[in-house]
Amino acid sequence: MENLKRKILVVDDEDNIRHILKVRLSMAGYTVATAADGQEALTSFRRESPDLVVLDVMMPGLDGYGVCRELRKESDIPIIMLTALGSIADRIMGLELGADDYIAKPFSPKELEARIGCILRRVKRDNSTSLLGSGVIQVGKLRIDNDKRQVHRGDERIRLTDMEFGLLELLLSRAGKPVSRADILHEVWGYTPRCQADTRVVDVHVSRLRAKIEENPKNPEFIITARGLGYLSQRLADYDQAVSA
Repeated sequence: MENLKRKILVVDDEDNIRHILKVRLSMAGYTVATAADGQEALTSFRRESPDLVVLDVMMPGLDGYGVCRELRKESDIPIIMLTALGSIADRIMGLELGADDYIAKPFSPKELEARIGCILRRVKRDNSTSLLGSGVIQVGKLRIDNDKRQVHRGDERIRLTDMEFGLLELLLSRAGKPVSRADILHEVWGYTPRCQADTRVVDVHVSRLRAKIEENPKNPEFIITARGLGYLSQRLADYDQAVSA
């Protein structure tokens, strides 16, 4: 099975959820490690070196937000957050801290398996192919290494998660053309939005990406909002003209 040797760390303080997910994900071919609280999650992460973390928000002591914040200090590992919180603002807080996606409780284990599979397939695909081809391209003041999947501004490396790089890559590959939030979600995250709230994942990632690559995120140069349509990147020729002007 293609999932063999891919390790998932499941973090939840509810015994039944850890048990169900360990059984289901193991049957799907993954190796599964579990943790019952935030501190155990950090210890297990450093010991197990998983490929993806499924992280509950509401836990005693160090909650999921705190764990996500700590993980992002040392790793770009994909993180899917599980949240029972009601408001959209609460649900997307984890995305703002660096999570890649979230699923609201109660959730379908089958849906979680599908989300995990989409993210891990993207990571695997991105290691071998790029929408922008191989080599390095200069986009304004940014230098994008498609082989290493790294972005630099001058000598400074801008650290992007895999999903952030995938978002930038998609927009640049369609430079000059608006890409809808639904299309971005499908192309980068691998699933189709079922409600408007799902596309908030895209908005938060665009905001995070702008904060990292734009000199003035409030007046973005690289990722432009196409009102009523989605987002777009300028054509590469437009960058060249702006740089030489």
